[in-house]
Amino acid sequence: MEAKRTTKKAPQTSLQLAKQAAKFALEKKAEDIAILDMRGVVNFCDFFVIASGTSTRQAQAIAEGVVDGFEALGSKIGRKEGFREGVWVLVDVGDVVVHVFEKETREFYGLDHLWQDAKLVKVPR
Repeated sequence: MEAKRTTKKAPQTSLQLAKQAAKFALEKKAEDIAILDMRGVVNFCDFFVIASGTSTRQAQAIAEGVVDGFEALGSKIGRKEGFREGVWVLVDVGDVVVHVFEKETREFYGLDHLWQDAKLVKVPR
């Protein structure tokens, strides 16, 4: 499966990046994935991808899968934060910010509700 991924080209648009991030998260069994269209809501990115893991270790693995997947495609990764703790891991993929939460932490911070003005984008399966 890894060899197959390295032959693809990096996604070109921010929407494609967001959908690709969701696919990488799904490969690591992420739950409750949401893609929020942040254009017109914030000025620092186009999309949020929000995903949950059932434990801190799974949240770390999901985020690592996102990073590894984009690096295999030749995409540059910006900031990465929260890997050590694993309760809220943030991965900056340019115009897309990926948030991977441990389940209870996601409920506590409620990004989905905080940014309810953003349109939901269908997550590819």
